[in-house]
Amino acid sequence: MSNSKEYKLEAFSRLLDVLDELRTKCPWDRKQTNESLRCNTIEEVYELSNALLENDINDIKKELGDVLLHIIFYAKIADEKGQFDIADVCNSLREKLIFRHPHVFGTVNVKDSSDVEHNWEKIKLKEKDGNRTILAGVPSALPSMIKAERIQEKAANAGFDWEKPEDVWDKVKEEILEAEIEIKKGNTASIEKEFGDILFSIINAARLYKVNADNALEATNRKFIRRFNFVEERVKEAGRALNDMTLQEMDELWNKAKVLEKKNTAE
Repeated sequence: MSNSKEYKLEAFSRLLDVLDELRTKCPWDRKQTNESLRCNTIEEVYELSNALLENDINDIKKELGDVLLHIIFYAKIADEKGQFDIADVCNSLREKLIFRHPHVFGTVNVKDSSDVEHNWEKIKLKEKDGNRTILAGVPSALPSMIKAERIQEKAANAGFDWEKPEDVWDKVKEEILEAEIEIKKGNTASIEKEFGDILFSIINAARLYKVNADNALEATNRKFIRRFNFVEERVKEAGRALNDMTLQEMDELWNKAKVLEKKNTAE
């Protein structure tokens, strides 16, 4: 059951009151700065990401609260310095959302979400204090895989994209071939470069087929962990150590883990 808008605003106001008191009375909260909080903020966002991947509703609620605390904390620090406050943050966001959605708040007509995406970069370039170039909007501190995806999305929205998704595979094969050539030469610097090109092209292929590369890789990470844990548990039950197992023996256990996973999925 959803709470009323009035109740939500009251809850937010009470949260601000608590932070005001903590900032005054708690030695730890009082000494925090933008710099001291930054790493904790990154950790909280990753914890939220994990809760979302697990689809754990209680954890999602908890981690959203932790991220919200950091947002209002940064605004509180800025308020104390006379720079801006949480109301300025909210108003700025409201104005940006209205400006970037002329198909909702203006007279622009769109057919579908694809039209919205194509208009997005043009709109952002028109914003006051907006990006001077299309790719300037990609944060330099993003993890490399997510950064590659954002770069490709923005370039595609500007019209720099493959005409058909299947066209990308020739590029992927080309990059793999170039890597094989450099590996045979033993050129270490070039090998790293070519592997980067392979990864970039694979991420681009995923984008073209509407697959989130980061989510896909994380799902595979988790699958590998589950299967490896199964192998390790069976080995311990047999009173042995992994280092004592042959590769063939470990492969047999690995295949058992795969069969068990498929059986559980089918059920």
